[in-house]
Amino acid sequence: MTSLASPIESGRAAVDRGQPFPFLCGKAAIVAGANSGIGKGIAEYMASAGASVVIDYVQHPEAAQQAQREAASAVNPLFTFQADITKADERLNLIDFAWKRLGYADVLVNNAGMEIRSDFWDVTEQDFDRVLDVNLRGAFFLTQAFVRRLRQAKRPGRIINISSVHENMAFPGFSTYCCSKGALRMLMRDLAVELGPLGITVNNVAPGAIATPINKSVLADEAKLNALLANIPLHRLGTPDDIAPLVAFLASDEAAYISGATFVADGGLMRSYREQ
Repeated sequence: MTSLASPIESGRAAVDRGQPFPFLCGKAAIVAGANSGIGKGIAEYMASAGASVVIDYVQHPEAAQQAQREAASAVNPLFTFQADITKADERLNLIDFAWKRLGYADVLVNNAGMEIRSDFWDVTEQDFDRVLDVNLRGAFFLTQAFVRRLRQAKRPGRIINISSVHENMAFPGFSTYCCSKGALRMLMRDLAVELGPLGITVNNVAPGAIATPINKSVLADEAKLNALLANIPLHRLGTPDDIAPLVAFLASDEAAYISGATFVADGGLMRSYREQ
């Protein structure tokens, strides 16, 4: 029997990330959906690595403010902003806010996402629209607004989509989620070609099973958790600390020649997964 503590222990738990090498100095990032989970971890890590950051959120402003405090830097601007990326005016307000407060924004992290469990034959049009609206349509048009501003300013940029192993791997009961992530994979590939001449790179990061609030039901069910861990060769869930450094690298100048790729961070899950 596996305890609940060991699988969510980060592989970087013993590393003090408070003062990493400031390789993101000069970068200005918008992180959508950043008041909890993976997005919060990304915002904190990027700020600690020298970037200026706008933490976007929809609900729970206190959580966004907590993320801001935890990521606070004495030298880099760090702001929170409430914007629902499914709404056109709020997307534009988010981009405008970042450019006004940071001077520019050259990194976009599309992290906002949601899932609704339902057998395929029970999926409603309302639930289909909700999932695709956030995971795909919102990311598509937020990226469009971001790119338009970069083109106006004639600046290069970085776009990193937080996708999922389910952009490529079946997930019974979550057909809408898989649709959205599979489409995000193709969008990334297409934009890498279309935006490359503008000096804009586009990549996906595909996490596996990560210990975040979205997975709280699995974390609370020891039988389900153990079944999941049996499919992960590293035999633990990931944490935001396992994802954030990869996103930060893709945002950095060191990744200037990387575009059109999905980077999987799943502890080996995709190579080992089998339905129980």
